[in-house]
Amino acid sequence: MSGLTGQTALVTGASRGIGRYTAQRLARDGARVGVHYGTNEAAAKDTVASIEAAGGSAFAVQADLAVPHAAEALWAAFDEHADGLDILVNNAGVVVYGRVNEVAEEDFDRLFAVNVKAVLFIVQHGLHRLRDGARIINLSSAGAYMASPMATMYTMTKGAVSTLTRTLAWDLGDPQGDPIPVPPGGPARYNPIHEDDFIATLPRLLDAASVPATTVNWCGEQTVSLLLRELQRHRLQGAPRHI
Repeated sequence: MSGLTGQTALVTGASRGIGRYTAQRLARDGARVGVHYGTNEAAAKDTVASIEAAGGSAFAVQADLAVPHAAEALWAAFDEHADGLDILVNNAGVVVYGRVNEVAEEDFDRLFAVNVKAVLFIVQHGLHRLRDGARIINLSSAGAYMASPMATMYTMTKGAVSTLTRTLAWDLGDPQGDPIPVPPGGPARYNPIHEDDFIATLPRLLDAASVPATTVNWCGEQTVSLLLRELQRHRLQGAPRHI
């Protein structure tokens, strides 16, 4: 893909894990990256420092996505550092394990606030900040398409994110295009690869086509080779898709 020099990215939940790696990779390709964090300021600053040490540019933005009006707070913090956005990666998420009979209402409210509500309103309040050709990437999970009794609430939230992303693709993209889902199925249908390999594919994900909204399905700490094949196979210029 062409470099991201001159572009600005925002990655939620970027102080560690997948978000951190994504922020680092975007910065390596030339983007200036907003590193969002909820409570772990030290980890976010460490991510920013690692990007700057590698010759990149980044800044930290704080917002607790579990509280009301979190999206407004996030964008207010972002606006102190940048005046527009080219890449939005909704990565932040929390998980509480438990079967149906163990679900607590407080945990349910928190998971849906962070994993679903925040995604919707971050997109909504960010629309007027998006520059021409901007990308929205929402991280979902393979759990959205399979039974996972020990993660009842979490998989519900990821199912909602996948549905939201399909809707965004139609709403913000070409209404004549066809969303393309990765076929659902259990772990036996996937060939897991290491998260570093996923991050290596990020440039192709961003450059494969003019796609305003994309869902990346993540299974634990690994993604799937099926996703990568779909990214390379489907090049529908201007057509929304759900991957």
